[in-house]
Amino acid sequence: MPYTFPAAPAPSRTPSLLRRELQDRLDTLARTHRVPGAQLALDTGSHFISVHTGTADTATSAPFTADTAVPLGSLTKPYTAALVMLLADDGDLDLDEPVAEHLPELVQVPEVTVRHVLAHIGGLPTGPDSDTAATTTAARYLAAVCTAGDTLFAPGTDFSYSNAGYVAAGRLVETVTGMPWHEAVRVLLLEPLGAVPAFIGEAAPARPVAAGHAVNTATGLARPARQNLAPLEAPAGALLASARDLAAFGSALIGRGDLLPPAVAKEMRRAESAARPGTLADGWGAGLALYQHDGRVWCGHDGNAQGTSCHLRADPESAVVVAFTGNAGGATALWRELTEELAQLAGVRVPAGAWAAERGRPVTLPECAGTYRNGATTYRVAPGPDGSPALSVDGDLPLPLVCYADLSCDLRDPDTGRLEPGGRFHRDPATGRIDRVQISGRTARRTADG
Repeated sequence: MPYTFPAAPAPSRTPSLLRRELQDRLDTLARTHRVPGAQLALDTGSHFISVHTGTADTATSAPFTADTAVPLGSLTKPYTAALVMLLADDGDLDLDEPVAEHLPELVQVPEVTVRHVLAHIGGLPTGPDSDTAATTTAARYLAAVCTAGDTLFAPGTDFSYSNAGYVAAGRLVETVTGMPWHEAVRVLLLEPLGAVPAFIGEAAPARPVAAGHAVNTATGLARPARQNLAPLEAPAGALLASARDLAAFGSALIGRGDLLPPAVAKEMRRAESAARPGTLADGWGAGLALYQHDGRVWCGHDGNAQGTSCHLRADPESAVVVAFTGNAGGATALWRELTEELAQLAGVRVPAGAWAAERGRPVTLPECAGTYRNGATTYRVAPGPDGSPALSVDGDLPLPLVCYADLSCDLRDPDTGRLEPGGRFHRDPATGRIDRVQISGRTARRTADG
């Protein structure tokens, strides 16, 4: 049966007072960060509060409502992972068997298991861009991307975030169930949660949907952004949902309700020892990002489509679930501020992202210079105008790198000078030479001439 939200009163504030305060802060922060519309859902396990603000689509002036579905981007991946986990629980597949047992297009990477794929520890490249993916089939896409020569590390030994891995996970669902991915996620997850299905590319969605937006930094004008996800990448990023939908799913991920057996939810949250996702999170399980905060380990995921920013956090210990959606790039900064407001107003301390360790003073790291590759993506580290290293991805404008003794690095915004978490370099344990770099969770391997 569909998920039922709790409605008991909050311990320190009445639900109505807390809702008014959260509504006021969401309204204000959306204006501050130039986000046309946003939603927040808070489930404490004893009460549920949902607020929303603004406009869903500036081209039509459609209002944001509690039911408006937002393109989730990569927050689709935990849904695909949950499908795979349910199939494993039914005995239709084994998490530790090679994916190639079910998908012959992965025959070149026979050591990559189902578990590796779900936790991004298979060493698979990210995959070609959506424009390239739009011209082929999922099987051909995977056969081209998942080759032995392009693997980034031995399966099960490190972490690299991979959309191609979730294309494989979606193909796995289709092969085992005999249903298209869209149908499987609708029947097995969305409808049991009471969510009306909506996907990128639908001609006539059965619910109101939000557009993502690009905001002109000079004028503040927001314009709708076109979603360009290729159909074969649907299992990695095609789902649309509201914050209320995400909260219901988050509750299932911490073992509440009947959607996921408790053992399945617990296995999804179990940290893989090889998963070191860097700036993305503090750890990774079978489809879920893990965040350490105040001695607890929260689970969840972030997602960005074109012009959207969506976030889910759930704490198995306290049963608190927080979900947020916003329809502009500035919604990421809005989310970070909103988590601080939740601590003050609701006493809920939510991890906005990975825990930031103290790394000391910056150091010079000339040996990091070189060329690194992840599939078709090229990362170039070279001295900038002032002699310090700068990073360019596929020939884009180089961004200054600030490096530290632990081989981590930040990216410096050339306009504001503000530092943003970048990633880390790796040394080959045999030679001591820097042979890989991980930027925003994606690992690239140094090329032979780099």
